[in-house]
Amino acid sequence: MFSLRHLCNDLHAAGHLVRLEEEIDPVLEAAEIQRRVYASGGPAVYFANVKGTRFPMLSNLFGTIERARYVFRHTYDKVRRAIELKIEPQQLLKNPLRYISAPLTAWRMQPKSVSSGPILGQSIKISEIPNLKSWPMDGGPFVTLPQCYTEDPDKPGLQHSNLGMYRVQLAGNDYKTDEEIGLHYQLHRGIGVHHTAALRRNEPFRVNVFVGGHPAMSLAAVMPLPEGMPELTFAGALAGHRIPMIRQPGKLPIYGDADFCIQGVVLPGNPKKMEGPFGDHLGYYSLAHEFPVMKVEKVWARKDAVWHFTVVGRPPQEDTTFGELIHDLTGPVIPTVIHGVKGVNAVDAAGVHPLLLAIGSERYMPFHNNPRPQEILTQANAILGQGQMSLAKWLLIVSSNDNPDLDVHDIPAHLKHLLERIDWTRDVHFQTCTTIDTLDYSGDGLNTGSKCVLAAAGAPIRTLGTELPRDLKLADGFSDPRIAIPGVLMIQSPNAGSDYRADRERFCRETRGDFSKFPLLVLVDDSQFSARTLNNFLWTTFTRSNPAIDIDGLESFTRDKHWGCRGPLVIDARVKPHHAPPLVEDPAITSRVDALAARGGPLAKWL
Repeated sequence: MFSLRHLCNDLHAAGHLVRLEEEIDPVLEAAEIQRRVYASGGPAVYFANVKGTRFPMLSNLFGTIERARYVFRHTYDKVRRAIELKIEPQQLLKNPLRYISAPLTAWRMQPKSVSSGPILGQSIKISEIPNLKSWPMDGGPFVTLPQCYTEDPDKPGLQHSNLGMYRVQLAGNDYKTDEEIGLHYQLHRGIGVHHTAALRRNEPFRVNVFVGGHPAMSLAAVMPLPEGMPELTFAGALAGHRIPMIRQPGKLPIYGDADFCIQGVVLPGNPKKMEGPFGDHLGYYSLAHEFPVMKVEKVWARKDAVWHFTVVGRPPQEDTTFGELIHDLTGPVIPTVIHGVKGVNAVDAAGVHPLLLAIGSERYMPFHNNPRPQEILTQANAILGQGQMSLAKWLLIVSSNDNPDLDVHDIPAHLKHLLERIDWTRDVHFQTCTTIDTLDYSGDGLNTGSKCVLAAAGAPIRTLGTELPRDLKLADGFSDPRIAIPGVLMIQSPNAGSDYRADRERFCRETRGDFSKFPLLVLVDDSQFSARTLNNFLWTTFTRSNPAIDIDGLESFTRDKHWGCRGPLVIDARVKPHHAPPLVEDPAITSRVDALAARGGPLAKWL
């Protein structure tokens, strides 16, 4: 039996958690505290006195990679070794002592059916849950670390289940208090496969939303596991015990060690209501849209329940650690799934989904005297066909043949390598009229946008500039060019109105200068901000652009349906009229947290 409250006590004793006894408002104030503590590398925070609820709250549990590894200290290496065996089973014969724990890990991966558990400690209402709100324009409170459990209606059972992290709105908008909640899930997710099957069968679609319990369940809910592999198996391996699931005749099983469970159903016909807006992981608001309504049937909480939460917003945030853990555990698997690919990096600073960096290899076709991307283009298509990577808009891929020591997580080195080699007349490849992240509003509709692959291979064809180009003459209305990274200029541009494309086309026609060392120009609203840090450059450029619409270039051309340019590539990364607004803190809440820090206390040095 696992207890999140006991884990809090363990973290407190080890110096990884502080208790905050002062009353904190879950509306905006708790989120502001969490953002500041995370940004300063602070501890997990136990909010003992939460306004409007009798339940305490916990945040920043995954605030540092060191703390996450402490939480999983007894199982992490065992899971890594199990993954090693999955990749190379013959290693068991070569080094049996290293993998002596593998059979026990495999046994723990099997969830177990039980008759009862702590989660059935008390029955409560939705309105008794902490009314957590993260950003001023949020449409209501929502669950930031939900574990949404569903089963395949065609093949019910634990082995055909899905555990995913999908946004759950608890109140607000037109939801009936304590009776309805909103269920927001994205395309390409396991819950969508299950819901589609229920609609086809004209059956109610049952969903259980768990909060809390072992942290392995939260990590399992975001793991990019192969379709059909239940997340409960990974959770059991990382938790170090079989996941207990309470039998519920006629309903879905309940995670026995959860702190909270919301049981409900989406009725046949898929009724919908407006959900949102909400601040999200790209650093902007996701706007209000219709999503399925879940009818609440029962809400459970264990006697010692703790509400586990985080805050989403412009990266980095606490969920950055999820990405680090996922890469650490699954990174070695990628070459076995996509042959020839050495590594993929979903860039956190750019909101994860908008930008992928990848290193492939040219294994079959010798370059001879005409080096160019060949096999890495095939590998790029394979990457964009894999699970959540299919949500990416930008994929920047290079060949390991040109530098075997290049690290896909060394972002400046990867960008330098690509920009030194890329040939804009040949190496820009579009996918148009396709799907992108539901939460990305750079496209021309919900889930609608484009993708672009920039592929570079061969020897360098230029050196990158670190001083402004000679004889630079920008088109009227464009000013203040600044170097973000070698070879990249951020250019202050007119506000993007309804005719923003015409502005960009005029820029490309009228701008002159020696751009031989500057292959990339980015049009922005604030060149000083965008060039100040690498993270600002990545966030501005790749979250505010829809490749097929926002790419242009000096001396551009189209030949045989292929677009290219002979001068520098131009990316229009201004805020467009259809974009969602960026996230900004409430000044009154900022002042309240400033005052809390000034009074001293356990969090003063981190606020």
